[in-house]
Amino acid sequence: MPLKRFRFIAILEGISFLTLLSIAMPLKYLAHLPMPVKINGWIHGLLFIFYIIFLLQVQAKLRWPVKTTLIAFIAAFLPFGTFVLDAKVLKKSL
Repeated sequence: MPLKRFRFIAILEGISFLTLLSIAMPLKYLAHLPMPVKINGWIHGLLFIFYIIFLLQVQAKLRWPVKTTLIAFIAAFLPFGTFVLDAKVLKKSL
């Protein structure tokens, strides 16, 4: 169950990150509309916190090696990183 919850949050976190980069930030800097960054930024920040909490739960429950945990942590900082993580690591752990 913790892995399914982590996968769900990972996908949401990835979507919020891509939305922030591809929609909210261009609106802020090209159209001078800062509100989308403020809203999406809060949502993304909250999802990132849950991502880290659930990552630590999965690491403890499944006894992931430090390398796998570190890869999952770094994936949250890369565009499309959580989607690649899901395809290459998380689906195999089910």
